[in-house]
Amino acid sequence: MPSSSSSSSSSISIVSKCSVFPYQPSSLNSVKLKLSVSDLPMLSCHYIQKGVLLSSPPYSLADFVSFLKLSLSATLSHFPPLAGRFSTDADGYVYILCNDAGVEFIEAKAKHLTLHALLSPLDLPVYFKDFFYFDRTISYSGHSNPLLAVQVTELADGVFVGCTVNHAVTDGTSFWHFFNTFAEICKGTKKISNSPDFSRNTVFNSPVPLKFPEGGPVVTFNGDEPLRERIFHFTRESILKLKLRANVNNQVTGRKPVNGFYDAGKILGKQGNDSWKTVDGNNGTNNEGNITSVLENLIKTNVPSRTAEISSFQSLCAHLWRSVTRARKLDESKTTTFRMAVNCRHRLNPRMDPYYFGNAIQSIPTVAPVGELLSNDLRWCADLLHKNVVTHDDATVRRGIADWESQPRLFPLGNSDGASITMGSSPRFPMYDNDFGWGRPIAVRSGKANKFDGKISAFPGREGNGSVDLEIVLSPETMAGLERDPDFMQYVSTPV
Repeated sequence: MPSSSSSSSSSISIVSKCSVFPYQPSSLNSVKLKLSVSDLPMLSCHYIQKGVLLSSPPYSLADFVSFLKLSLSATLSHFPPLAGRFSTDADGYVYILCNDAGVEFIEAKAKHLTLHALLSPLDLPVYFKDFFYFDRTISYSGHSNPLLAVQVTELADGVFVGCTVNHAVTDGTSFWHFFNTFAEICKGTKKISNSPDFSRNTVFNSPVPLKFPEGGPVVTFNGDEPLRERIFHFTRESILKLKLRANVNNQVTGRKPVNGFYDAGKILGKQGNDSWKTVDGNNGTNNEGNITSVLENLIKTNVPSRTAEISSFQSLCAHLWRSVTRARKLDESKTTTFRMAVNCRHRLNPRMDPYYFGNAIQSIPTVAPVGELLSNDLRWCADLLHKNVVTHDDATVRRGIADWESQPRLFPLGNSDGASITMGSSPRFPMYDNDFGWGRPIAVRSGKANKFDGKISAFPGREGNGSVDLEIVLSPETMAGLERDPDFMQYVSTPV
């Protein structure tokens, strides 16, 4: 059963709670949308919990709450599955019944909490878990519970809008499509930017049902183990330095120089300033150069093709994988795994609609012996990740579907062997586009759902321009080791 924030902590107080229904009867009224091969495994996962921290609205909170309810009602008319419930038929197929049963809306107060109190600590404050409804609620419960809950929490000098959505209904792409549309409508738009696609005639639509144990599935990880959570910020400059390390040999002598530099190590040694002096190799004069431009040009000049180029995010993931593995002090013979969720919409031929509403993801595991991962350089590790991602094409997606159909199963979230990392979310998601009418969010945060040792979530940095925030969840001992690692921490910056 779901638990509300008021029962889990005294840090907030619930002001009101009500159901919100679509403004207009569903265009999919009484239509049943069958859960796909990508949806069904998520039934053992918690509801997704993501939200935005905003400055105080330029009008009363009562007016803002009223706007939110009206906007949510209008948004549900565009996203009718979210106002439905799950139904399982006699053959074991699970459907979303688009019956306009409604969603939960909660108004809460935490006037003793300031933006500074929430954003200044190194570790994520426990308060954030209270800003979401359906705390640690399993997605299978969507048979009886609403598939969506929105909670707005008033703070001393801001508000937090938290969305909790059933993970068997949406992946990250669909979640942020809904959230962006919700904000867009609240801001006053009459015509939404992108309409969702609810078609189910995709390769993920399968005739194979998933059988559940008596009473339904349970989560596949220990939700009560001691953990630390912290957000590490990486600027575009830091990520480009990692990308350079991943793509170009430390010594690029004999290749084309950029801004007088032949040695990538010299550029990587330049820490700190956005602008710094370089020496022209021809005349020895000082020239002002922007370090990000230098790094971009060096990569562009010395990487043979776009397909061979290891991406910025793959470079950052490789750096994280090696650093966390080092901090865990694992035996060299042990195998470590880095799991990365990939969007399959554009990987299929023909492509799926980019606004297909539902899960259209697959997990890509990359494995390596601990000894090899740590004895080789960043480039070796990043290349493993890169090859796995670029080869995940139409045929690979279809093989993954066939493999699941041969052995239907739930998604095994967790870190059972103590050597795994699971990367979720994406810095490409338009999280900071959630402008409810008076400016972009100050920060994006998540709740307690689906968190375990080794769970990482990637967010775009607020300043944009290729910056990334990594929400890292680790055991206390591993987190302390990561914080003591100079090779990892040299790339970490204070958020703007």
